Amino acid sequence: MSIKPKRFRAQPMTRLLAGHSSGAGDLGNLMRMAQAIDRAQQYLRGHLPQEVREHIFVGGYRQGKLTLITDRAVWMTWLRYEQTRLLQLLHQLPEFESVTGLTFKVRPVSPPKIPPRLTRGLSARAADEISSCAADIDDPMLKRSLEKLATHAEAKDDQSGSLE
Repeated sequence: MSIKPKRFRAQPMTRLLAGHSSGAGDLGNLMRMAQAIDRAQQYLRGHLPQEVREHIFVGGYRQGKLTLITDRAVWMTWLRYEQTRLLQLLHQLPEFESVTGLTFKVRPVSPPKIPPRLTRGLSARAADEISSCAADIDDPMLKRSLEKLATHAEAKDDQSGSLE
């Protein structure tokens, strides 16, 4: 059994987006669904109370049911009580006239963790040692690098005080 790579020819973007008889228009269908979900998101947020808007997200549409995601169980309870009104709102959008029900999910949103920035300090004394080493170096590139390092450290000490 040999494994040969299949050779595909580049296809025009219109063929991928519009679709044709062989079913290659999946990308276009996916984009249309994403746009419809975004419209539902914006429409619902426009009709929700201010305190709820930032906690409700439209997650997807499958088999006649629209999934609404919230970050807290308290909002899911609110959604359940408002389900009939939300369905009526969604039925006003042509893309979602056939929505038969809503599915609710709680997905807590945790803030992204920003890695701590590691900063290194160089004391004025260390900068003096580097400068004196640079004075004794014959290699011009190494000498320049050491001098640059020493001046950088000294400028840092002037701004933030002594790091010794």
